Amino acid sequence: MGTYLATTERVCSAYLLLNLLRGFLCFSCACHTAGNMSSVSIPPPKCLLKSLVVPYRHMFGPGPSNVPLRILEAGANPVIGHMHPEIFKIMSDIKSGIQYMFQTQNNMTLAVSGTGHSAMECAIFNAVEPGESVLTAVNGIWGERAAEMTERIGARVNTIVTPPGGFFTNAEIEQALSKHRPVLFFLAHGESSTGVLHPLEGIGQLCHKYNCLFLVDSVASCGGTPLYMDQLEIDILYTGSQKVLNAPPGTAPISFSERACQKILNRRTKPVSFFLDLSWLANYWGCDGKLSRVYHHTGPVTAFYSLRESLAVLVEEGLQNSWERHQEVAEYFHAGLESMGLKLFVKPKEARLPTVTTIVAPHGYDWKEITAYIMKTHNLEISGGLGPSVGLVLRVGLMGCNSSKANVDMVLAALKDALKHCHKSKV
Repeated sequence: MGTYLATTERVCSAYLLLNLLRGFLCFSCACHTAGNMSSVSIPPPKCLLKSLVVPYRHMFGPGPSNVPLRILEAGANPVIGHMHPEIFKIMSDIKSGIQYMFQTQNNMTLAVSGTGHSAMECAIFNAVEPGESVLTAVNGIWGERAAEMTERIGARVNTIVTPPGGFFTNAEIEQALSKHRPVLFFLAHGESSTGVLHPLEGIGQLCHKYNCLFLVDSVASCGGTPLYMDQLEIDILYTGSQKVLNAPPGTAPISFSERACQKILNRRTKPVSFFLDLSWLANYWGCDGKLSRVYHHTGPVTAFYSLRESLAVLVEEGLQNSWERHQEVAEYFHAGLESMGLKLFVKPKEARLPTVTTIVAPHGYDWKEITAYIMKTHNLEISGGLGPSVGLVLRVGLMGCNSSKANVDMVLAALKDALKHCHKSKV
């Protein structure tokens, strides 16, 4: 019996020792693993240990434009919840400002969380279903972009095309409407790639004659030239925050007519984008008449602050005063360019966009050298062409607070200096 107990004790002791050893090994492995997990293989980037430095520049390209201190300070207000009642009040103020800027009574008026491209997609993705016919007017890059977006969702895309610097007559538009019978017609009011201000009178009525919605891109024109959404029978109108409004890029005002809303609400299929689904956006912006708002996405609240302030600036100046100022400054600029011997790309005066001027690229010069020289020497941005106008033009944008005769004089002086010092070929 004693031998049995002694043997049992030895076995128990060995078993206990084995378990202790296993525990120690597990503890050691855990510590080793934890040690490995706490050590990072990617070191902290040294660039982020330095302070952020952003230079000031004269933003006289086609956008974005300079942001006044007042609007920058508005965006620096404290962040609060995107579903807080104070934010809903700010959003309501923004809606009222957009209705004023667009000259519309449309209830379905809001700002998309994104740049002008997001508003373009919001309009197309909601108003068009796969297989439907769409007509796009292409007289620059924005017609090209609209056509591509529409093609991507499976619509039948038809285009009318004119060379850069041109525009369409109502007769040409009606002929295309009659031929293609589209559900939507896209037109850029201010074609910033070519500098064309497209006439809008009568086009809305033509679209409705053929049971078609009228979609207008006013990113480069709104606030800088007369635009009356309801009067012109525009069904969907959008713009961007970073042009005439002088707010940072990132919000895009948009409005839908009752006719457009009826088409959208009676879709057979859901829009391809959840983020841009108008039924959700309408609820978030309080446009659907429901008492409660449901979470859809986290609205960019600081961008809302800036957008509200930029609309307040426009309201204080008055739409008509803003339109007249931009036109007066544009004519002053055009006269100065012509006195230098430079040519304007858009020939008819009435078709020149007052916010973005296109100058025929000076013969014998490399436009890239001109823009680079002006940036380096004068800390001033102007741009070359975009899309179909690349190599053909220089583009100068004087929008919102940047639209002044003093800034025109600055641009003219910079151009004179560049033409004097940049290389000119003998050919």
